[in-house]
Amino acid sequence: MASGILTKSVCNAMRRIAPLSLAGSWDNIGLILESPVKNASAAANRVLVTIDVTPAVCDEAISKGVSMIVSYHPPIFRGLKSLTLATPLQGTLLRCAAAGISVYSPHSALDSVFGGVNDWLTDCIGADTHTIAVLASKPETRTIGGDGRRVTLEPPVSMEVLVARIKKNLSLSQIQVGYSPVKPDRLVSSVAICAGAGGSMFAEMDAPADAWFTGEMPHHEILAALASGTHVILCGHTNTERGFLPTLVTKLHAELETAAEPGLGAVEIVVSEADAHPLQFV
Repeated sequence: MASGILTKSVCNAMRRIAPLSLAGSWDNIGLILESPVKNASAAANRVLVTIDVTPAVCDEAISKGVSMIVSYHPPIFRGLKSLTLATPLQGTLLRCAAAGISVYSPHSALDSVFGGVNDWLTDCIGADTHTIAVLASKPETRTIGGDGRRVTLEPPVSMEVLVARIKKNLSLSQIQVGYSPVKPDRLVSSVAICAGAGGSMFAEMDAPADAWFTGEMPHHEILAALASGTHVILCGHTNTERGFLPTLVTKLHAELETAAEPGLGAVEIVVSEADAHPLQFV
C-alpha cells in the first residue's frame, strides 16, 4: 500500500538524516506509531513536520490527509500501561492510527548530528568568526555528531549584542536572561548551547563557558550558574527547536528524492501550522 511505502521511506530517510546511534540513552526515538490502516486520501503521500503531536496538530494532519508525521518530540517517552481516549495526548495517537497516520520522532539524534538542531543554534549567535566543538561525544559516533555545542567567539561580544542576535534569529520579541554578578562587564567569548533543556548537560562540561544558551532550566540550576560566573539565556523549550523545521523539510526532501522505496512517487512535505510554543508572554 502507498502509506506503507511512505512510512518505510520516511523512516529510512530520517535514520540517515539523524542516525539512531546519536540519541541519548534516556530518549525514545524512531518509529513511534505505525498505523495498520491505509490512508485513502488523495494526498496520502503527504508528510507533516512538527515539534509535538498535540490535539491541534492531530486535527491538522487529519484535515490535510497526511499519512506520516515527523514529530521532533516523541509523543511516547516511557512505557504505557494503557492507551485510551481518557488522556488527550494518548487520544491523539489513537486518532492518528485510525486515520492511517504513522509517527516518527528523531529528537536527540537530530540535536546531536552535525548539521542538526544544535549546529543551527550556533548560527543563531550570528558570529562572523568562531570555532565550534561538541560538549560530549561517544567514541563510536564522534565523526557524525555529539551532545551540545560550545562556540568560541572571536572577538568577544557583549551580552546585549548576543541577546539581540538570538532574539532576531529565533524571531522572538522576548526571552529570559540571567546576568551573572561575577562578570559585570558582560563580555562573552564562549557560549554553551543545547536545544530544549541543557542545564544537566552544561553542569557536566569540562570547561566553563561565559554564557549558557538553551530553552529552559530549573530554578536552582540557574542560580548555580549565575553564582559561578555564567550568564544564562533561556528562550522557551520549543523556541530553540521549531525554527529548524524548514531545514528538516529540505533535508527530508533531498533524501526521499535520492533514496526512496520503489513505487513511492512524489511526496509533499509541509511544516505544521498548528504547532506552537505552549506558553505566551501576557
